[in-house]
Amino acid sequence: MKDQLIRRLETYAKIDTQSDMNSTATPSTPGQWDLIKLLEKELKEVGLEEVSYDENGYLMATLPANTDKDIPTIGFLAHVDTATDFTGKGVSPKVIQYEGGDIVLNESQNVILSPNDFPELSNYKGHQLMVTDGTTLLGADDKAGIAEIMTAVEYLINHPEIEHGKIRVAFTPDEEIGRGPHKFDVERFDCDYAYTVDGGPLGELQYESFNAAAASVIFYGNSVHPGTAKNKMVNAGKMAAQFICKFPEEESPEHTEGYEGFYHLISVEGDVEKTTVYYIIRDHDREKFETRKNTLKQYAEEIKIVYGEKAVQLEMKDQYYNMGEKIEPVKHIVDIAGQAMKNLDIEPIIEPVRGGTDGSQISFMGLPTPNLFTGGENFHGKFEYISINNMEKAAKVIVEISRLFAASK
Repeated sequence: MKDQLIRRLETYAKIDTQSDMNSTATPSTPGQWDLIKLLEKELKEVGLEEVSYDENGYLMATLPANTDKDIPTIGFLAHVDTATDFTGKGVSPKVIQYEGGDIVLNESQNVILSPNDFPELSNYKGHQLMVTDGTTLLGADDKAGIAEIMTAVEYLINHPEIEHGKIRVAFTPDEEIGRGPHKFDVERFDCDYAYTVDGGPLGELQYESFNAAAASVIFYGNSVHPGTAKNKMVNAGKMAAQFICKFPEEESPEHTEGYEGFYHLISVEGDVEKTTVYYIIRDHDREKFETRKNTLKQYAEEIKIVYGEKAVQLEMKDQYYNMGEKIEPVKHIVDIAGQAMKNLDIEPIIEPVRGGTDGSQISFMGLPTPNLFTGGENFHGKFEYISINNMEKAAKVIVEISRLFAASK
């Protein structure tokens, strides 16, 4: 499996598939179409059936059941786009045998991946690692998931002695900009249960996610020459600063973990006349989530009291909800995934997703969808890397989940 996984991930990683929040198209970038069409061809070559993509780039395929048992149809999903946080153009992945210490990613630019900065790197001594050249992200989020699904279904085709039910595969666009499930056709996918293969280190098994909202707050000031500004100028930038300072520092991403929610300042743009502040709000608990949204509204109202009703414009919308609400009633699908890991001597790490996953929205569309690990670390940046050894384990978990669904009947 390792050679197949390396070949696939290297191939996929070199295609620039970064999504674009400013585009209204689906997929949002042409590069995603390039990978979708390559994957369509590969799915057919591997031997899957009903391979097709729709006008929005949602690629689906079927591995037919090899038994007459009445087994639930399960699906495995991964997304083709990569993050916008760091460049994904010109990715040049490298595979190394890691024996500890620093990894020089780029000698000329002195980019070094070190366990001093990333202590978890020491856990990978003796592993084959795929790393970047220090100038781009790798894109293992989520091209590793694609490679693992591809390799797993190919393994099942080549090992017909492993009994399994009908399996559906989907590769989707624009997950990184929050639109992944927006045009996903659950009815077309036609599954009873599904799993996204979009997690991080070995053993991650996630069925709870944040409740999520996004807010933009626009502050309107009055720009006057500073030499004659007394009692005339209203500084929108200062209004924004006063607003930002209202949020508790301890309730920001850099100070929270586990089930702790946060307010995250994404960006500040503007000047004296107009300044826009962007926030995201996250909490696993629905009641606390609603309280956080109301708190942000309250802070905006407090600025209005000082500067006037027209000084502040707030727009806020929900993005997704905690998928645990929909998965808890069918938690056996989490238990099966956990058992699959244990059967392969992998200790399941069941913890909430502290980020987005397509499964959050898809679960609320009627298809319960937990999340499985890929084996990667440091996603979305130049220090991203992934263990080929753990990618192989991820592919084997997909195979074992498929087998266990059949064995339970």
